[in-house]
Parts: sequence; C-alpha cells; structure tokens
Amino acid sequence: MRRLVLGLMAAALGLTACKKEEPATPKPEGSQSQSQPVSDIKTDKGVDLEHKVVYIGTLNDESGPGAAIGKPFAAGKRLLVSQVNAGNSGLLPEGWKLELVEKDHAYNPQNAVQAYSDIHDRILFLGTSFGTPNTLPLRDKLAADGVVCFPASQSSEMARNPYTPPIGASYKLEAMRAMDWAVEHAGGADKVKAAIVYQGDDFGKDGIDGWTEAAKHHGVTVVSQQTVAPGQKDFAAIVTALKQSGANYVLLTVLPSASGPILGTAAQLKYMPNWVGQTPAWVDRFFDPKVIPAAVFTNFYWATGLTYWGDDVPGMKEFLALHARHPDVPKDFYTLSSYVQGLVQVEALKKAIEAKDVTRAGYLKALKGLNTTARGMAAEPIDFSKFPYETAVSVRVLKPVMDQGTWQVVSGYAKPKALDASSAKAADDSK
Repeated sequence: MRRLVLGLMAAALGLTACKKEEPATPKPEGSQSQSQPVSDIKTDKGVDLEHKVVYIGTLNDESGPGAAIGKPFAAGKRLLVSQVNAGNSGLLPEGWKLELVEKDHAYNPQNAVQAYSDIHDRILFLGTSFGTPNTLPLRDKLAADGVVCFPASQSSEMARNPYTPPIGASYKLEAMRAMDWAVEHAGGADKVKAAIVYQGDDFGKDGIDGWTEAAKHHGVTVVSQQTVAPGQKDFAAIVTALKQSGANYVLLTVLPSASGPILGTAAQLKYMPNWVGQTPAWVDRFFDPKVIPAAVFTNFYWATGLTYWGDDVPGMKEFLALHARHPDVPKDFYTLSSYVQGLVQVEALKKAIEAKDVTRAGYLKALKGLNTTARGMAAEPIDFSKFPYETAVSVRVLKPVMDQGTWQVVSGYAKPKALDASSAKAADDSK
C-alpha cells in the first residue's frame, strides 16, 4: 500500500505541461496607437484591442489533491493557446492572439476566491475553474462582474447558473447511466447490491443523487454509502465497510487521489466488486503499471460522456497531429478534455469578434448562440441555447485495456432510463 500511495503522489507531481509565462497586464481602453485607426469593435475588460490580444483566466489545481487532473488540464489550455498564437489555425480571425492569466488554488475554495479577486479585472472570461467546490463560491462575483466561467466540473449546479456553462453530461446523469449498466451487466436488478463512495461536496451529491434515484427506478437496494474528503489517505475502513455490506457494484464519485488507493486497498483485502468510476475518478497515468499494478483494474469500468484519447471522432486525427508537434504536453485524457473545452470557448470568442462586441456581455451572448461539435471532437452537439444548460445527456460505459493504454466500449452512448421516467412523470404531473 505504501508503494501504491507513493507511486500516485509521484505521478501527480511528475506530470508536466507547457511552460507557463506570466502574461502582461492588458493595456487600458483608449491606449491604441495614434498611427492606427480605432477599431469599431466594442470591448471592456480583458482585451488589448491595439494588439488583438484576449486575456483568459484560469483557476486550477496544480499542487493540491486534484493535481493529477489539474496539471494535464492546464496543459490542454496551453496547447490550444499555442495553436492559436502560431497562426493559420482558423480558430480566431487572423491576427488575434490569446494570453493565459493563470493561478493555482490547490483545490482550496478560499484560495479560489482570492485568486479570482486577483485577476478578475484583467480577463475577458475564465477558461478554467477547476473543481465544483472551488467554483461554487465564485457565482455571485461572476454575476456581478459579468464574467463567464468554464468549470472543470460537470456538476448539475454549474448548469443552473448562466455564468458557469458545463460541457458534457452531468455527474448525476453519469451515475444514473452507471446504474443502468450495472443492472444490465448483472442480468437483472435482483442481482445488484449497490454501493457508492462519494466525495463530501456537490460533486459527491450529484453522484449519490443520480445513483440512488436510478436505483429506486430499477428496484435496486443501495447497501452502503461511504464518504471521503479531498486529500484523504487511509481507505481501509471504507473498503472494509463495503466488503461487509456485500456490495457487488460500487460507484466511485471521487478524484484519482482516492480512487487509486481505494482500488489498491480493496485488492489487498481481496475484495473485488465491479467498480464504476465517474469521469473525475480516472487519470490516464493509471495505464502505467509503475503507478498501480494493472491487475487492480480488472473489474474497473468508467462512466463518462466525454471522448477519450484516440477515440473514433472526426477531429481526433488533427488533434493527435497537433500533440505530436508538442511532445512536452502530457498525453492524458484531461489534456484532451481541456483542449476540447477550449475549442468551444474560442469558437464563442470568434463569434463575438465577428459581431464586433468583445465585451463580457457580448461574449456571453455569442456563447448562448453557439451549437457546436468542437471541430468534431464532441460526442454529441454542444448547445448552449437552453437554460438551465443541457449541453449533453448521453453517457457510455468503458473498460480500460491496460496493456494498450486505451478503452473498450462495453455499453454505448445512451440517456439514463430514470431520466426518461422522470421526464414522463413531470409531464403527467403538469396535466
């Protein structure tokens, strides 16, 4: 177990990304050179109109319990910025460039609030706000400042705020879909003894709400519910409780810093249920047997609505070619996920520039008019026209092919069955 935990810590600390540079502060409005005509594009904050530079904030975790995800997630945005700034990408009108204003909150909500206060006057929008508990405290400030903030989170709470648009199916929908698969895989609801290990925050709430709602729909008994805290190290008591409950399908609504040790502890205790991890429970470093022995993942499955590295989607070939030109960028699912999220952000920015309104309000307006596949990188079209946001509802279940570093689809994209049932009930109640 000591080797396992040390391996995870080393992996998190060892993830590398493109070199960060502290960007210059945007020049105030009215600073255009007298030798150039003043553009008719409207701006307010976070835009240097003279030099056609847009400043994007990021609040990430590169030193806390989520660093195993946060480091490659940061790299994804840096990769996108490098692509735009190299020119000829077609992502922005020619001549426009991006600069990142980056802060590390170490997965601490108070740090996140302070970091936002430090940079909010310098940016047009936040390209990353890492983690549900670190984004929720920002909502009032975002609304007051008119700043759009893209969360590295699929919490249902994000979709209920116009300034925190998520991308992909929510954690609640992932959990519901995971229960559908468990019933299917077991051969019937009567053969499923369900349990969940969930983080004690809004991410965890989404997981337990979806898991228990779907369990009720199928008639499945949830025999154990275990809570973890971010950064928790010892999971022996949790695994022992799961084993004693007889649970044979366990949902992991946790970060990799918890999922890895949980699986390792369970293997030591000879407890091998079917584990279903939600999107944040996995990091591609797990493919490396030096981090965790591959045998630990024998019964591990992954419920996600997002695409993975090398997935069969139209834009993947172009992305892999881009990554090949930047070998220092981590080859990781979260690098890809962040990059795809960035494509959506930049597409909205392009619309705002073309509409000659690159104010914060103009950017939000452009985003709400967007319906995109992120250059063919999204599993289903991302539509921001509905509010609360519903950018995707389909989730699939994957199994890692450890010796190949890729995934096998065990159950394809589908809407959760309990979601359809809830919609039908709501329609009946409204009559």
